[in-house]
Order: sequence, then structure tokens, then C-alpha cells
Amino acid sequence: MAFLKRLGWYLVGLSIGLIFLVFFLKKKSGEEGLDFCYFPNCRVLKDMRSKTLTFSKSLPEQYRDTLMIQSFLEDGDVDFGKSDTKSEPCKMYFISHEYNGKELEMEAKNCEKEIMVENIVPVN
Repeated sequence: MAFLKRLGWYLVGLSIGLIFLVFFLKKKSGEEGLDFCYFPNCRVLKDMRSKTLTFSKSLPEQYRDTLMIQSFLEDGDVDFGKSDTKSEPCKMYFISHEYNGKELEMEAKNCEKEIMVENIVPVN
């Protein structure tokens, strides 16, 4: 009888844990869900998405498209080999991304409160 009692309590605890797990995973996969960024690329892009976006005066008008910049910050690949992550007060990042069938590279300064898009060039 003691085994059945322990098995019952185990099943109660397991079912409560599964309910919490389903709720948590549903939140994570939903549109307003949680975002877990453990890798450096994801962490840099998430940090940049949370800041105000500004454009350099030297940036051509054709690249002053906030939707294009947002696509860089959502799905881009940060090139840490070219980027200067130690500079102060703003870190310089090179982010590559395919946009409308063209491979482009964005050069952006990540400052404390804003992102300054310096240049966008096609990748050969």
C-alpha cells in the first residue's frame, strides 16, 4: 500500500510539473514569447534591437530603410573577426545579411543608447 501512495504522489507532482512546462514552452514559442539568447551573435543583435536607430549622414538614401535594417538586426550574422568589440564609447559591428537576393554587409556603431548605421555595402 505504501508503494501505491508514493506512486500517487509522484504522479501528482509529475502532472503539476508538466502543466508548468507546457505553459512555459507555450510562452516561449508564442509571438510575445520569451527570447533566450545564449550565443554572442544573438545577444549582440538583441541588444541592438532594443536601442534607438539613427543613420549616418554619409549613408546613401537607398539604404535608409528601417525595414531593411530591422531584417539585419533580426536575422543577420555578426562578423566578430572584423568587428571592434573593445572600442569606447561605441562598439563597431559588421553584420552580413541577404536582403532581396543580395548579400549585404552593414557597418553599425553600437553606442550606449543608440545604434548608428554607418554604411551598407554589397558583399562580393
